[in-house]
Amino acid sequence: MKKLLKKKSIIICLVLFIIGVPVMSFVMIHNLYASNFARVGMPEYTGWLRYDDLTGYDRKMVEFKSGENMLTGYIYGEENTKGLVVIAHGLGGGAESYTAETVYFVDAGWKVFAYDCTGSYRSEGDSTMGLPQSALDLDAALCYVEEQDWGLPVMLYGHSWGGYAVGAVLNYDHDITAAVSISGYATPMALLDEQSSDIMGWLAKVLYPFESIYQKVRFGDAADLSAIDGINKSGIPVMIVHGTEDEAIKYDGAAIIAHKDEITNPQAVYKVCDTKDHNNHNNLFMSDASVEYVTEVNAEYETLYEKYEGEIPDDEKEKFYAGVDKFLTSGLDMDFMNDVNTFFENGL
Repeated sequence: MKKLLKKKSIIICLVLFIIGVPVMSFVMIHNLYASNFARVGMPEYTGWLRYDDLTGYDRKMVEFKSGENMLTGYIYGEENTKGLVVIAHGLGGGAESYTAETVYFVDAGWKVFAYDCTGSYRSEGDSTMGLPQSALDLDAALCYVEEQDWGLPVMLYGHSWGGYAVGAVLNYDHDITAAVSISGYATPMALLDEQSSDIMGWLAKVLYPFESIYQKVRFGDAADLSAIDGINKSGIPVMIVHGTEDEAIKYDGAAIIAHKDEITNPQAVYKVCDTKDHNNHNNLFMSDASVEYVTEVNAEYETLYEKYEGEIPDDEKEKFYAGVDKFLTSGLDMDFMNDVNTFFENGL
């Protein structure tokens, strides 16, 4: 009798384990998604350039659907006819996070279409959904562009989340002339695995199959979109840019550039950023003066943060940001941007 009870107990424990591990894994993954892909609102204060800081640059706000959500887009340089640059922003930001680049392209004669992704800034969405979402939103943005019948060659410029998007969206049938992918990841699962491993170590390998299933349920076929496949399928000129010290998307890990040997597109070119002040995730397109100034501003803010133990009064915060030179924090590396501009012009 005791042996029978013991055998039944083992079976029950085994059944509970088999059921419990997937349930606990999916709960953990759901919570990770909720925290890492939360909605991103327009910050009340920022040290970076925004549209309201500009003079002499008109823009037109428009709306278009991506899935169930209405996204907000912005058209700059409507009078420009050289071509259209579509800007895909990074996770945690919005179209206005790339105001400096937008101004650069307008001044260089391009019409620019930028937009806020799902769950970002002025666009609808309870969350930013996940890593594949940027490709879906860029696909929707390009469908909107095509409906306008502007008759202009289309260039794609994307960073990080957007860097993946400009490669992955090439799997769709859009007429794209050239694309520049900056600090992008090859596939959503590659980056999820990389970041999960950094945080959880060996446990990430246990969660990997559940992450894959969760993402497949959430995004369907889009979960499998590969920037590498898109670049190869398109056959168009694609510039792939990455910093050697990128800690967000590792140069020799999940980055598109790490899969160079898999890229068969003969028109793909690579720009490796490895100089001291231009080698991480966000400083590739920043000027030397901007990098230095941002370091100073961050140190000043850290002092203020410590003074108030993390609870900085609004009036102090407003005063601090009013003293920041946003044109300097957002200063561009003109050599970098001119390389991008020349690459686009050569594609015409």
